[in-house]
Amino acid sequence: MFIVGLTGGIATGKSTVSRIFKELGCTVVDADQVAREVVRPHQPAWKALVENFGRDILLPNEEIDREKLGRLSLEMTPEGVC
Repeated sequence: MFIVGLTGGIATGKSTVSRIFKELGCTVVDADQVAREVVRPHQPAWKALVENFGRDILLPNEEIDREKLGRLSLEMTPEGVC
C-alpha cells in the first residue's frame, strides 16, 4: 500500500489527479473538505476557535471567516492576538 500526498498551487491539476485516483479505485481524502467540516458552526474546533479568537471571526451565518482568521493568526504573539 502507498500513501500519496498531493500538493500544488492553484489551478495545477490537483482536482484532476484526485479524480483519476478515485476512478482507479484509490481512497482519496480531501484535506480542504475535512478542514471545512471540522469548523462547521458549533463543532468542537469551531468552539475552540471562537473561544480563542472571539466572535469577530464569524460571518453572519456563524461560519468562520477564513480570511479574517488568517489575518489574525499571522498577528499572533506568544501572549495571544495583537
